[in-house]
Amino acid sequence: MPKVFLSPSTQEWNQYATSGNEELYMNLLADRMEPYLRSCGITFVRNDPARNFAGAIKDSNSAYYDVHLALHTNAAPEALAGRLRGIDIYFAPKSASSEKLANIIANNLKSIYPIPDKVGAVPTYTLGEVLNTKAVAVLCEIGYHDNYADEAWIKNNLGLISQNIVRSLCDYFGIPFVNPGPVRWGTVNTDGSGLNIRSYPSLSGNIIGSVPNGATVMINGSTGNWYVVSYNSLTGYASSDYIIV
Repeated sequence: MPKVFLSPSTQEWNQYATSGNEELYMNLLADRMEPYLRSCGITFVRNDPARNFAGAIKDSNSAYYDVHLALHTNAAPEALAGRLRGIDIYFAPKSASSEKLANIIANNLKSIYPIPDKVGAVPTYTLGEVLNTKAVAVLCEIGYHDNYADEAWIKNNLGLISQNIVRSLCDYFGIPFVNPGPVRWGTVNTDGSGLNIRSYPSLSGNIIGSVPNGATVMINGSTGNWYVVSYNSLTGYASSDYIIV
């Protein structure tokens, strides 16, 4: 199953137009993404807020991740302070996968941002979190926090933005988007054999592991007749026919 390094901004000095700062609100956004990531079967690690972007890059590169996702908000140059609006999703120009992910995120955000034509995917030649990570990486500048209208949109729509971004990750990974519900526990009930855990909710999905009969699994979500389950370090899809909640 996909694994994401989630890297919300650590820039507490970037103050918002009225109150709060970039680090605060991007971490609140990441908080709201977590239930959606779990319900969709996407495992994740978050950056250490005490470390800067160089630390985030180092930590991301110390293990394997399918995607490095940096979450930021923007600020206009001093001469244009407070006058710019829009969302930029930065990608690595030499990475087709990075560009693909950036376009998916940008296209989906157009459906919820008040000015869709100001949302776009942009190549970067300078941003280290996009260019220097081993994982496919994008950096999201989700509005201008020095603009009163963008600031209000960000603050009032953290839940909607988080859902939208996780939906984009599901689109990129080719897995179903699953709305989170209450986390439940279930017991594997087979004929004695192990219960297959798959990479996709279908019998054609690759088997990525097995859970013993009688074992307890965490149920993070459901899609059709499949549960999104976690067992020890294994996350994937299991048939609901063989799990007693």
